[in-house]
Amino acid sequence: MAGPDRDCLSWFEASARQRLDALLDAGTFREAIGPAERRMSPHLPLFDLPCAFDDGIVVGSGALDGRTVFVAAQEGRFMGGAFGEVHGGKLVGMLRAAVEAKPEAVLLLFDTGGVRLQEANAGETAIAETMRAITEARAAGVPVIGLIGGRAGCYGGGGLIAGTCSRLAVSEGGRISVSGPEVIETNKGAEEFDSRDRALVWRTMGGKHRRLIGGADAFCDDTVAAFRAAALDLIGRAPAFDLAMLEAEQARLRARIDRFGDCRDATEIWARLGVNDPEAVPAMDTRAFEETVARVEEARHDAR
Repeated sequence: MAGPDRDCLSWFEASARQRLDALLDAGTFREAIGPAERRMSPHLPLFDLPCAFDDGIVVGSGALDGRTVFVAAQEGRFMGGAFGEVHGGKLVGMLRAAVEAKPEAVLLLFDTGGVRLQEANAGETAIAETMRAITEARAAGVPVIGLIGGRAGCYGGGGLIAGTCSRLAVSEGGRISVSGPEVIETNKGAEEFDSRDRALVWRTMGGKHRRLIGGADAFCDDTVAAFRAAALDLIGRAPAFDLAMLEAEQARLRARIDRFGDCRDATEIWARLGVNDPEAVPAMDTRAFEETVARVEEARHDAR
């Protein structure tokens, strides 16, 4: 894949390998533990479930505008990109290698529904180990940038992992949450959250909402070119990983609860943020939305 085709490729529609091939400088990707090594889940055959030769995640290294980066891309089309023992082990191993190699950054291409029920204990352990590995990489001076715009979104433990990244970029198709729509409905009922209400899902967990409330640092068009530009920008302004940063983040989260804790819908939150026409946010194109975000961030800065 070369030239304009790379730039115009839909991030949402692409596979994990297509995203990496188009995101990185042409011909630079080098895969670690590739399909030929057949590192597959030892647990799925016990449930008569199909396996994938890469266990639903691609890890390796490459160049981004000439900068050396380590990368991991989840395949949302295999078991919803869910974490299992091998899947998690590949991700953790790549992050630990980054501590030693000191690349310019680590890029995590999220596309996951969370943990595989068939490998629940191993998957939960992988989530915890991944979060620890990210903090170790950041403490070693390696920014970890999350890119979210795939079919499965970024749910369950994936949502927790995203919260430990240095910066996040998200598209319209991206969703970030610990509990998915169906999980909330199952536990609390459709009256509390109707998982079939797609507008509600996107207002609550979608990329625009996360960007407006500060849960993501960039909003992208659904193209590889947009995610590539966002990644380069976010690498350049990744925060230091120190006590001051952690205290500031805790203060931001406390303030968010104090300000919006009684809101029943995202449109109420957007109104309190000063968005002139909250009902228009879902239909905004990227340019109009970025202008809205800029106004919100300016008002937030002035209020400090």
